Amino acid sequence: MAVPHPDLDPHSLETVTIHASAIAAGGRVALIRGPSGAGKSDLTLRCIALAPTPLLPQQASLVSDDQTVITRRGGKLYASAPARIAGLLEARGIGIVRVNDAAGPPMPLALVVDLVPSGDAADRLPDPWPMVPILGVELPLLRLKIHEASAPIRLLLALGCHSLPATG
Repeated sequence: MAVPHPDLDPHSLETVTIHASAIAAGGRVALIRGPSGAGKSDLTLRCIALAPTPLLPQQASLVSDDQTVITRRGGKLYASAPARIAGLLEARGIGIVRVNDAAGPPMPLALVVDLVPSGDAADRLPDPWPMVPILGVELPLLRLKIHEASAPIRLLLALGCHSLPATG
């Protein structure tokens, strides 16, 4: 009997916890990566604080801050918070705050966001989107300059973008 390929087997699970924050909007998750002190928590806070607008009709919610559990089920990735920090967010200068509407069960990971220094070039018109592998699954990559005022808006626009490549 043939053994199914792990990416095709819906029962195969692989899990890793990585140093990243994550937000959800519209049923999809964006993973926010960057070195310590780069502004992951700040960008997360700014995204979830944005009220829905005609441009951004989906309210963003916290998935995780600082540590994110990524699980591969078959060929798809899901993100969640480690139990010990679920619903908690660091607000620099204030401390750890509880976010009451934080996302609960693992949600589909659709986008990876890398925070880049102000002097680095970010893609203006990604066509095709750059891709990055996580647990063997290719995901679209968005590079953002954390200090730009539009960074949370652009992250949420990308997460809701219909042209975002399908994952898994």
